[in-house]
Amino acid sequence: MAKRLLTYENAVRWAPLLVLLALMLLFTAINPAFLTERNLARIAIAAAPALMVAVGVTFIIIMGSIDLSMEGSISLTAVLFCFAFVQFGGTLAAGAWLAVPLILLAGAGIGLVNGLVHVRLRIPSFMASLAIGFVCTGAAILVTGGDIVKIDDDVFRALLTWRILGFPLMVYVAALGVVVAWVILSHTRFGRHLYAVGGGEELAHASGVNVGRVRLVGFVLAGLFYAVAAILQVAKLGQAESVTGANFMFLSITSTVVGGVALWGGIGGAWNTLVGVLIVFVINNGMVVIGLPDYVQNGMLGVLVIIAVILSTDRRSISFVK
Repeated sequence: MAKRLLTYENAVRWAPLLVLLALMLLFTAINPAFLTERNLARIAIAAAPALMVAVGVTFIIIMGSIDLSMEGSISLTAVLFCFAFVQFGGTLAAGAWLAVPLILLAGAGIGLVNGLVHVRLRIPSFMASLAIGFVCTGAAILVTGGDIVKIDDDVFRALLTWRILGFPLMVYVAALGVVVAWVILSHTRFGRHLYAVGGGEELAHASGVNVGRVRLVGFVLAGLFYAVAAILQVAKLGQAESVTGANFMFLSITSTVVGGVALWGGIGGAWNTLVGVLIVFVINNGMVVIGLPDYVQNGMLGVLVIIAVILSTDRRSISFVK
């Protein structure tokens, strides 16, 4: 029985990676152009900002909460970054690099407010974060007046244009973000506490974990990664507006679930999220390469989410699904 359980757990653990490999083989067999360096770089560029968003929300989901503020948070930090970049000289050489730490602090601050509303006011995380997301979107519209804010600096845009081994710098920045998240989750005391809270808040509290503090830090880290995503998105587009963060909610949460991060907390990690993001963007890119319409892509992603939840849930231990 134990051997059977171990085999099942291993199958669940490796299923996302096997799905990713199977998808890549399938699309390559249909159209060999899929596995070219140019197309893989195109996938990586599209996935880099979404990966940072997904890594940020991974901290929240692991501790058993949910964050729906990412679209508003990204929009606001993106437009603030552009304004700060221009205000500090308009080029990195003139001092606009100061906009980077400033916006990282702003993202962390938004995450802190998000966490305080959830923890101190005892409002469910999905409702608190949804409200903060709306506030951020409104603030982005107020700041921009509905206009587009552009950045014209070749050095900053080198995040997109300067390539190493065929991939732009922004891909390596995103990869570094994954490594940092992995270290935090797997090799720090805070990471262990995060999993403990996700595994059972009352038990974690009884074990001496400051649950409220862990949740606050989790939201701060999420906001920090959202700010990184905003900077990468601006580097990719060369501009920001009040809808810069659109669609990131669906992409990030879908990616984490498909990658094997359990929505009820305590299971998963940064590498799961990386695989999940790659699955989502390989599907999007592969179906474009083979000429299938958008609604087929969305349908396939929906099926994958359901399959991922089925594989990772022991439904015999759940008396009622709400």
